[in-house]
Amino acid sequence: MKVLIVDDEKLASSRIQRLLENERIEDITIFNDPIEAYKEATKTKFDLIFLDISMPGLSGLELANKILELEPSTYIVFQTAYEEFAIEAFQTGGLGYLLKPVDEDAIKKTLLKVSKYLDQNDTQTKKLLGKSGGTLYLIDIDDIYYIKADLDEVIVRIKETDVYVRKKIGDLDNLLKNKNFFRVHRSYLVNVDKIHSMDSIEQSKLEIGFHGIDEIVTSSKDGAKEFREYIERRSL
Repeated sequence: MKVLIVDDEKLASSRIQRLLENERIEDITIFNDPIEAYKEATKTKFDLIFLDISMPGLSGLELANKILELEPSTYIVFQTAYEEFAIEAFQTGGLGYLLKPVDEDAIKKTLLKVSKYLDQNDTQTKKLLGKSGGTLYLIDIDDIYYIKADLDEVIVRIKETDVYVRKKIGDLDNLLKNKNFFRVHRSYLVNVDKIHSMDSIEQSKLEIGFHGIDEIVTSSKDGAKEFREYIERRSL
């Protein structure tokens, strides 16, 4: 589990670190400056982030919103000395909040909850069940080239054929973000690992080509801009 701690109080961040290490969590990054923490979050994907709510320059709630725009699947736990922030913390998308000083039992419960969610996500996104004609397919996520919205279901493109899956593209977008899929158009999700080429066309859109198949997916203008930014962040 990859963990980030952001707290402008060094004693507080050191306390969280020590409690995590007692639970055999070793991959821990600490920042006392929230702006520097955000820069790191644009380059590194963290499974769990502990954020102090009250920090100068950028509050924990503001930082959480920025991080969740980058990686919606990130689990965020707020830490605060003031219980009245709890409702706002949950509205921001926090998995929970801890009252300072954080104790061992609170850390154990947090890690148990996060591990459960991580395990569920891994299980949910290993395979998709779909149908083409009279044939059922159990599709490996890694075999998908792109996904196209089609009314109340989606068309999943694998090398052999198109497969219809009874899911909405928005649900798959949320499930597959941590699998390196990107929504380049409201109707298209692409597997970034399968991309061979990208050509700019009118209105700054992109035509996206793939290894092993001849089809082209065309992005929207906004999707192209966001996708370029996503690729640049991953290339740093």
